Amino acid sequence: MDELVKGYLDRAHEIIGERTPEEVAHDNEVIKQLKKGRNIKKALKMAAKKHPAEALHWDEGTIGEIADHYEYLREHEEIIRRLSGVGGLYVNPELRGATE
Repeated sequence: MDELVKGYLDRAHEIIGERTPEEVAHDNEVIKQLKKGRNIKKALKMAAKKHPAEALHWDEGTIGEIADHYEYLREHEEIIRRLSGVGGLYVNPELRGATE
């Protein structure tokens, strides 16, 4: 695997960290709602309805950092989608911090 891609994937894994399948499902729902044009507060509320055990507790002091985190996940998902389409590149789900 190209060292640049491996470096990116390693760094993404550090940022995203280990997540349970339930956390991934919650994150995916937040991203889905953001893609529909909803703001982060609405996206979090909608994800909490589907995944109440994984609902995040936020306030006006933390919402900006949470929004940044989900923007990163959204961009990461797009990068992985593009990498996976380039010459059939296989990206190990453990390395990519899967957002599927």
